[in-house]
Amino acid sequence: MQALERRYYAPFILVSTLFLLWGLANNMTDTLLAAFKRIMNMSDTQTSFVQFAFYGAYFCFALPAALFIRRYSFKIGIILGLALYAWGAMLFYPAAAIGSYAFYLVAIYIMAGGCSVLETTANPYIMSMGSPETATRRLNLAQSLNPLGSILGILVSRTFILQDISLYSVSGTYMGLGVVLIAILIAMLFAGMPEGKDSGGESVGASFRRLWKNKRYRYGVMAQFFYLGAQIGVWSFTIRIVTQETGMSEAPASDVYLASIAAFCLARFFFTWLMRFVRPTFLMLCTAVVAMASSIIISRTHEPNILIFALITTSFCMSLMFPTIYGTALEGVDRDAKIGASGLIMSIVGGALITPVQGLVSDRFCINTSYIVPFVCFLVVFAYSLGVEWKRKKMKTA
Repeated sequence: MQALERRYYAPFILVSTLFLLWGLANNMTDTLLAAFKRIMNMSDTQTSFVQFAFYGAYFCFALPAALFIRRYSFKIGIILGLALYAWGAMLFYPAAAIGSYAFYLVAIYIMAGGCSVLETTANPYIMSMGSPETATRRLNLAQSLNPLGSILGILVSRTFILQDISLYSVSGTYMGLGVVLIAILIAMLFAGMPEGKDSGGESVGASFRRLWKNKRYRYGVMAQFFYLGAQIGVWSFTIRIVTQETGMSEAPASDVYLASIAAFCLARFFFTWLMRFVRPTFLMLCTAVVAMASSIIISRTHEPNILIFALITTSFCMSLMFPTIYGTALEGVDRDAKIGASGLIMSIVGGALITPVQGLVSDRFCINTSYIVPFVCFLVVFAYSLGVEWKRKKMKTA
């Protein structure tokens, strides 16, 4: 069965470009931990508050975004998300002028709020473009643009921030991004994208009650929370651990980060193809096992080549987890898809809460030992995959 019908080609391509935009923001932000550590002489715990602000905004904005697109439309939701994203990026200039870390966190919070609105809007829209049976595969395909944005974000950061680390190099780069976003916003205003308004009139409370009774959805939100904690933690401290274990400076160490994201990107395409033959949740179960093993290796080794290989392997394994958890959790929710999507986007707060825990472990012990935290997170993903596979097997034999 085809993942995408011809009539959906144009809106699919248009909406899929948004996945690149928040991938750009996510991974530019990851490099800020290394930048602020150098500029402001901060601890790993202090710099991790960049991720607390970024992914905390995802939690706060997701449900209002879902309510907004229920009332208006997908297109209006996209316009709102782009406007917030651009506003936050532009606030980096006054943050540099004042020299305030708190102001930077506010700018990051607003920018990430825009990304949250975009994700809450785009993910269920992509899943609605065709047969429910191919929704997870379709989402994996659209999500393939996300790591391309991540690669672009790393290249931009490496060229304009990490080569000459200063508050103005950070702010100038984000302001340039803001100008690009304003141009995209104007283009979206005139684009002929279907509005996809939600005509359902049921209360939000009724949707939440139905969703809470759905174990696959409920545990999916939990799995997504821990997965995002693992992803953000692994990537946030990649440059830090590489500089420590290899003696590289931040700019060349970012090449390892770039290689990790490239592996993530290629794996996304590979696993999307493989899902034609193998169930997505079974693939996720297998990759969770490998990711756990890689995390243990990172936590124990001081051999640079083994460390770098384990970091890249972990990113390869993570590539299918977000869209697969997302698609699996939303299977069969039908009329509650938009509210359900907001719950899954809110679970991205795992990146805000778990990354500081990893920072605390790093400060208390060492950065290698901190990768035990992602190991625990991957264990939760493994348990969710196993549970879904076990239930599917029971239904077949019943």
